[in-house]
Amino acid sequence: MPTNTTTHPTAEAFDYIVIGAGTAGCLMANRLSADPANKVLLIEAGGRDNYHWIHIPVGYLYCINNPRTDWLFRTEPDKGLNGRSLIYPRGKTLGGCSSINGMIYMRGQARDYNHWAEVTGSDEWRWENCLPDFIKHENHYRLDEGSDGDETHRAFHGHGGEWRVEKQRLKWEVLDDFAEAAVQAGIPRTDDFNRGSNEGVAYFEVNQRDGWRWNTAKAFLRSALKRDNLTLWHSTQVNRLCFDEEQPTLRCTGVEVVRSGKPQRVQARKEVVLCAGAIGSPHLLQLSGIGPAEHLREHGIEVVHDLPGVGENLQDHLQIRSVYRVSNAKTLNAIASTLWGRAGIGWEYVTKRTGPMSMAPSQLGAFTRSSDDQPYPNIQYHVQPLSLEAFGQPLHPYPAITASVCNLNPTSRGTVRLKSADPRQAPAISPNYLSTPEDRKVAADSLRVTRRIAEQPAFAKYLPEEVKPGVEYQTDDELTRLAGDIGTTIFHPVGTTRMGKRDDPMAVVDEKLRVLGVVGLRIADAGVMPTITSGNTNSPTLMIAEKAAGWIFKENSLH
Repeated sequence: MPTNTTTHPTAEAFDYIVIGAGTAGCLMANRLSADPANKVLLIEAGGRDNYHWIHIPVGYLYCINNPRTDWLFRTEPDKGLNGRSLIYPRGKTLGGCSSINGMIYMRGQARDYNHWAEVTGSDEWRWENCLPDFIKHENHYRLDEGSDGDETHRAFHGHGGEWRVEKQRLKWEVLDDFAEAAVQAGIPRTDDFNRGSNEGVAYFEVNQRDGWRWNTAKAFLRSALKRDNLTLWHSTQVNRLCFDEEQPTLRCTGVEVVRSGKPQRVQARKEVVLCAGAIGSPHLLQLSGIGPAEHLREHGIEVVHDLPGVGENLQDHLQIRSVYRVSNAKTLNAIASTLWGRAGIGWEYVTKRTGPMSMAPSQLGAFTRSSDDQPYPNIQYHVQPLSLEAFGQPLHPYPAITASVCNLNPTSRGTVRLKSADPRQAPAISPNYLSTPEDRKVAADSLRVTRRIAEQPAFAKYLPEEVKPGVEYQTDDELTRLAGDIGTTIFHPVGTTRMGKRDDPMAVVDEKLRVLGVVGLRIADAGVMPTITSGNTNSPTLMIAEKAAGWIFKENSLH
């Protein structure tokens, strides 16, 4: 199937076209349209974010695997998961994944960004040069008037930006005691995960405002849509990018979309900015003829630009759940098991915006080392006062907690590939979890760390009983196999359009996120990360978009 490779007459033209109104795209559209001279089009395949469960924090349960808000992707059967295929949620609505994710505000570790600087040869990606781009859009509760923020907080956090960060609105005694057990196991307490070193245990901070989810559509898009120079097309599928090959250098000139059931081409006078995410962006590039040449030819797609790194280098955090049955503990399993309990949960949220309905999916977090020979924290915990057999299934009929652990720096690498030249066909997503000896060793060791925490005196009063994976499994081989049986995505895909130096054969974008070999095309989403950050990926994605928007302004002001 040939792609369009010449400029065509179009019904409309814009200075900038932003593809994807998700985490990065909403911020990008806001920043580019701040200059009234820029005519900006933002395109989103999903609908408006007017589904009520998007905005109620616990509503992620009803948004994931729901065609109204999720792309409904699945992974290919994965050898590391003993042949299992996973649901692979990606937001398909205004706000994208920020509308269905865990709302956890996490930047990662300074070393993540310093490594990016080495990979790209640009100090602009060093931690100290990324920090201002985090702070610029932040609105941190500790800097509210009358709060406890001090000069240390002011050095690392912002106030007055669009991206609200709040403390969680409830605590659980059983989680408080798990935190104390973590301290007894050698994990220090922390009062801030986001100063460049996130080692420690604490309740997560979340992107909420007054008990409601605070997605990027609310934060960045709603106010910007009042501007005459910003146009939003939702429920609009981008099928391909358009190019002009008649010039000495290949140029991206616009996009081909399906809007209200009709095909349409739209021209970009300055740039097309891809913000479709680590799955959507490489998929669209490949559909448009940019990617590994042989793979494109296999699907009958004309090769516009041979770029081998497109769709390679997929990384994700695999979470491995340990479930502990507990006694004498208040957990969500017990509270939600009765009609009166459920009614009380609803009443507490309606009247106070607190209680379990205001919960992020995970409340307590911890960062530590999987073994003594690790030079830095390489595993993360998400701890919940609840348990279930699998996502989407009912809570267990007994009181329990879940302590999920993930390898922050996996060495396994996967791919995003075409299944078909049809844009309506989902791509083949192959994370290749646990495909390296290093990852299998960390998986086994991390389960032992979980056990060590649960065995501490502070947690003993709950008489914890390990339900998953089960105390009978002890050896590396047994624990690795069990990790493959119970591990699941934590929804952090990155790296599939990674940045790098111009002489790097697998780089897709340069240090300023411009697609190599193509003028007028940039990528600003999680796909550009050369390596995954040491924590949740939503906030780093916003930082990337913030930095990219600044570069776009600077470069185009010179022309």
